[in-house]
Amino acid sequence: MTLIVYEHPLSPYAQKVKIALDEKGVAYEAKMPVAIGSGQPDREFLKSNPRGEVPSLIDGDVSLFDSTIIVEYIEDKWPEPALFPKDPVARAMARTIEDVMDTSFEPINWGLGEIKWFRRAQGERARTLEARASNQARGIYEWLARHLGDGEWFGGERFGLADLSVVPYLNGARGNGIGPDESSKLGQWLKRANQRPSVAKSAKAAAAVVTSMTDVHKAIESGVFKREYRDHRLEWMIRSGGLDVVLEGIEKGNIRFSNELR
Repeated sequence: MTLIVYEHPLSPYAQKVKIALDEKGVAYEAKMPVAIGSGQPDREFLKSNPRGEVPSLIDGDVSLFDSTIIVEYIEDKWPEPALFPKDPVARAMARTIEDVMDTSFEPINWGLGEIKWFRRAQGERARTLEARASNQARGIYEWLARHLGDGEWFGGERFGLADLSVVPYLNGARGNGIGPDESSKLGQWLKRANQRPSVAKSAKAAAAVVTSMTDVHKAIESGVFKREYRDHRLEWMIRSGGLDVVLEGIEKGNIRFSNELR
């Protein structure tokens, strides 16, 4: 039976899952939920993730959601080649890096997308949010550089969990014009990571979607498309000076929150 990954090519969470599967040579079918972001139900997708968020994974009778849980499942079911370090300390640090990227870096790129693609803010309000995003990214780059040290990969000699958790976000940041300095150790790490077939495949799929984003703000303005303001995204927008953006989105009905479980 075919392994199915419900995803969107621009989702860094989905990219993590696809990179993990491709690193292990596990075949899968990538699907985008029907009318994703419109609020219209894709019943097959919602069976695998009632929250209505990508990614989700269907493996026969098994349905899973949340990228962290899915990647752990992939590691447990297909242990070779290993993506998780064996050493308990290194394993815990890899999970820490994953959590920081998923909860602290993801909303930076997401917030910039709200400005660049969805035009939630313009003028001085946009500049304030962009400045906050750039400063926050630089702080995380310093943190990442300390953990990378002089190693080839975050886990040492082998590409693994921490690496596949970082690369989608740094590629997104580079697309937003706030990527790490290419000559820095972190920039050189990013170059190595992008040379891996699994990462290149994921990045190519994301780049193909970006070309269709030119008029996506019109879908927001019409209310057809609703951006999800999940926990850390909502916090980022408010703490970075975008409370008015949230309030306006609620008033216009073009933002949404995760589905309530039933």
